[in-house]
Amino acid sequence: MNWYDLLRALHILAVIAWMAGLLYLPRLFAYHTRATPGSEMDLTFQTMEAKLLKIIMNPAMIAAWIFGLSLAWIRISGDPSLWHAPWLITKFAGVLFLTGWHHYLAKARKRFAAGENTKSEKYWRMVNELPFLAAIVMVLAVTLEFGR
Repeated sequence: MNWYDLLRALHILAVIAWMAGLLYLPRLFAYHTRATPGSEMDLTFQTMEAKLLKIIMNPAMIAAWIFGLSLAWIRISGDPSLWHAPWLITKFAGVLFLTGWHHYLAKARKRFAAGENTKSEKYWRMVNELPFLAAIVMVLAVTLEFGR
C-alpha cells in the first residue's frame, strides 16, 4: 500500500469537510441575524451552529492538520529544500489563515449564543467567500508547485 497516497486522500476528505463548514457557518450567521434573541428560531440556529462546529468542523480541522503535516513531513524529509519553496509557504500561510478564520467563527458563534452579535447580515454574506478565495490560492499553489 502506498501510505503517501492514502494520507493524501484522507487529507483531501478532511479538507472538504472543513471547507464545507467554513463556508456554511457564516451563511447560518447571516440568517441568524434575522432571529430575535431568545426566540425559537434563535435557539434552532444556535443548535445548528454548535453542532456544525463540534461534530464536523473541529474534527475535520484537526484531521486536515494531522494528515497535512504528515504529508509535509514525508515530502520535506525527502527534499529539505522544500522548506523554502514558495508554493509550500503559500499553502502553510493559507492553512494558518483558515485556522484563524475557524477560531474567529467559533468566537462569533459564542457571541450569537450570548445574544451579543454585532455584525450585520450583509457582513456575514460578504465574508462567507473568504475561505473559498484562500482555497483557490492554496490549490493552485500545491498543484502547480510554483517557484520550483
